[in-house]
Amino acid sequence: MKAWRVGELGEPRAVLTLTDVSVPEPVGRQIVVRVLASAANFPDVLMCRGLYQVRPDLPFTPGVELCGEVVAVGPEVTRFAVGDRVLGGTSLPHGGFAEYAVLDEAVTFGAPASLDDAQAASLYIGYQTGWFALHRRAALQPGETLLVHAAAGGVGTAAVQLGKAAGARVIGVVGGPEKAAVARDLGADVVVDRHTEDFVAVVKDVTGGRGADVVFDPVGGQTYQRTTKCIAFEGRIVIIGFAGGEIQSAALNHALIKNYSIVGLHWGLYNVKAPALVAECHAELTALADAGRIGPLVSERLPLEAVADALQRLADGTTVGRVAYVAGE
Repeated sequence: MKAWRVGELGEPRAVLTLTDVSVPEPVGRQIVVRVLASAANFPDVLMCRGLYQVRPDLPFTPGVELCGEVVAVGPEVTRFAVGDRVLGGTSLPHGGFAEYAVLDEAVTFGAPASLDDAQAASLYIGYQTGWFALHRRAALQPGETLLVHAAAGGVGTAAVQLGKAAGARVIGVVGGPEKAAVARDLGADVVVDRHTEDFVAVVKDVTGGRGADVVFDPVGGQTYQRTTKCIAFEGRIVIIGFAGGEIQSAALNHALIKNYSIVGLHWGLYNVKAPALVAECHAELTALADAGRIGPLVSERLPLEAVADALQRLADGTTVGRVAYVAGE
């Protein structure tokens, strides 16, 4: 089979090689799938660079989430059978940027029939991250104001849709007019182009000075620091990641004085600590998808040969929405 492999660490375009490898065989609770689609994620970029918390041995195939058709199951698998259409997180080193990949049964779920392959491949990480951030960590309520940074990115687009589905007023912050159009199409009530506008001033203006009740921040750095200037009384800032490249320090005296909360989200930890909640989350996301209330925005559907270039563009911050490798494209 064809698979992209990382043989040394560095920028995706420089270290990814498309090569022929053997189709993996499942053991234990593993599931081998024919990849129908695999969405690009920032952790794929970080793993190519050797900067992610998960550091698979070299060589490995990236692609941390996918939608696939089951072709073989390990002897301990009980919930899935050959022919099932599934989605979930891959078991490295056999990631999704290949013709066949491996999943672990514990993080494998039925793919909603209401979503096409590329959308289903984009549901697992981004939407579960958004759901746990907004509902478990921030307890977002109908009528509250939600501020979403990087609102045209992978997890940001999910947060915008999930915020609207929860009945919140959503303010999306993006970089550039093309990304602003995406955020509006997703349903954001207010869109701020950070290249030409100050999101702090906009948030204060549209909330009558109150500020945002919940902030979804996958950027960090100065974006976080600025966010503390427009957080509401009893507001909640959810730390998703540090895509901006700078891990900020929190001024706890400021949180005390303004009475707001800073909460972290390590979504992957729920798979270890609370797998029942992950299953509940997937059931709710499936229901929302089937009702047409959410649907991953896949801006590019690409052939396997285009993966390295697409992942580099994601690393460079020039992609919009989700980019996915789709079999047969």
